[in-house]
Amino acid sequence: MGWTSEEFGESHEGIVGAVLADGSEPKPASFDVGSGADLYETCEWWAYDGRMSRPRAAAVRASCACGWRGPSVPVSWAEPAGDGLEDLDVSGPHRDWAEHIRAVERRTIPLPDDLAELLHTLEDRLAALADDAPAAALRAVAALDRLTRRVGREAACMIEEDDDLPWEALGRALGIDADRARSLVNRYLLPH
Repeated sequence: MGWTSEEFGESHEGIVGAVLADGSEPKPASFDVGSGADLYETCEWWAYDGRMSRPRAAAVRASCACGWRGPSVPVSWAEPAGDGLEDLDVSGPHRDWAEHIRAVERRTIPLPDDLAELLHTLEDRLAALADDAPAAALRAVAALDRLTRRVGREAACMIEEDDDLPWEALGRALGIDADRARSLVNRYLLPH
């Protein structure tokens, strides 16, 4: 399973990817999981153990769905278990990916300080309210849902009218890819 951040989701899903001896990445490994014609495909390092005609990973690195790659770390296949699968420490690649996510966050359009503070305060208050008075918290969340749909529609309409704003630029501002940016705008344009 990959790593995701709540804000960026699949746009920046990270995994521990395999690196071959020549420095390249292997093609996705396919597995028949016995559930029909669909095959499970992965580029995660554990699939490249040299078995079933698959190449053996010489190194691993953090890999992100956006195309970013972290530094390679050699894999020792001479572990006591004999296959190195159980003993690989993936904390380094995870730290690399987490730093990549922090860099993505720094490149996104900043929220005004007072709004960011208000959102943090609101989250704290709603979490406390959910513990003390769950029905009141649900009512507040429903009101916020209506508010965000209304304001989201207004923002999406403004973006739709702006012919000078390419989807790639909007995606960068939001920390997601262009397709997901378009999908987000379309989601708020749909009637609710």
